Amino acid sequence: MTACGLDFGTSNSAIGIWRDGAADLAPLENGERMIPSALFYDFGAAQILFGRQAIAAYASGEDGRLLRALKSVLGTGLMAEKTQMKSRKIAFTDVIATFVRHLKRMAERHCRQELDTVVHGRPVHFVDGDAEADRLAEATLREIAEDAGFRHVAFQYEPIAAARHLESRIDREQVALVADIGGGTSDISIVRIGPERLRRADRADDILANDGIRLGGTDFDRLLSLDVAMPELGMGSRLTGKNLSMPRKIYFDLSTWARINHVYGPATVREIRDCHRLACEPQKVARLLRLVQHHQGHRLVGKVEKAKIRLSGAGATEIDMDCIEPRFATPVTRDRFERCIAGECARLCACIRDCLSLAGLPPARIDTVMLTGGSTLLPAVHAAITAVVPQARVYGEDSFLSVALGLTQEAGRIDRQ
Repeated sequence: MTACGLDFGTSNSAIGIWRDGAADLAPLENGERMIPSALFYDFGAAQILFGRQAIAAYASGEDGRLLRALKSVLGTGLMAEKTQMKSRKIAFTDVIATFVRHLKRMAERHCRQELDTVVHGRPVHFVDGDAEADRLAEATLREIAEDAGFRHVAFQYEPIAAARHLESRIDREQVALVADIGGGTSDISIVRIGPERLRRADRADDILANDGIRLGGTDFDRLLSLDVAMPELGMGSRLTGKNLSMPRKIYFDLSTWARINHVYGPATVREIRDCHRLACEPQKVARLLRLVQHHQGHRLVGKVEKAKIRLSGAGATEIDMDCIEPRFATPVTRDRFERCIAGECARLCACIRDCLSLAGLPPARIDTVMLTGGSTLLPAVHAAITAVVPQARVYGEDSFLSVALGLTQEAGRIDRQ
């Protein structure tokens, strides 16, 4: 039996094996150990591209379909649906299996042996407040892993995997709050960690509490898009002769990675054309029509995401919208972005407080906060987490890879059994 640790994330993914007493993450693309969770079905070349190569092909205008944020489908109604792929339809679960199979193949190429066992990361909750949907999401992910070629599938909560990684670097027992804020979910765990506990096979008693909400980086992208980018395409504008505004659903779908392709259908194009004829601000709706007709929705959301990332280190930037109109951009400040996501940050704080309550601990009992997941790099998110436990030491090293490293450590434990 040869096991690997697989961190299949909403935005990025990684996979590794335990070798020579250390976690060895496989190079997945041009030497990078992390790959964007993206596929591009290239219709012209009849091939499937992955990661940065997939995004680049889409951005260059190649004929095909880009699919991203696929993990967000798990636990939703889209899980049972199929998506149009030129002349045929493919189930979303088959698309995910194709991506997982690619990761497995790249890891096997790196370690030069077959990987038959996987320790699969999973969020605490795929779906808030729906135990049956959560159970179904894990069962589906298990079936996907088996379809990709794994004969044995184990699961580990992603924040617990991150805690294992931190645990290997400390010299005394602590109580840690692990905040894993990824692309699609936010998972909060309170765990006992320490060098002695690291060697235990059964860690169930060390998990004091865990909780989570369906909130992540793609939600922040959507909110920024709806607040700043979509009004430039007519969202909120009125229609003449009617006491109506532009249909909001179109803009919501265009701002949500998993729903963008729904906007490209002929019925939606006709609806936008009809609205354009009645629009009080026709130049804005004309931009919307061009965006949809040229299938530039994913590209625009990618520009929004880049602006969000830049705002982590700058007070202001622009959302480049030249995919719609030459030399067109709209400004955005960090203050405005943080107002957009204030409600979501409040939800995150409430989730942390709930987790503390479940553990029966006051905030002062938390020794260390471990931040993992790309969204913890956003200043507003970082501030929201640390405000709840202000006395704790903050550990944010390896924010992007800590879950994958911890899952790989767990895979090494399985291999040694």
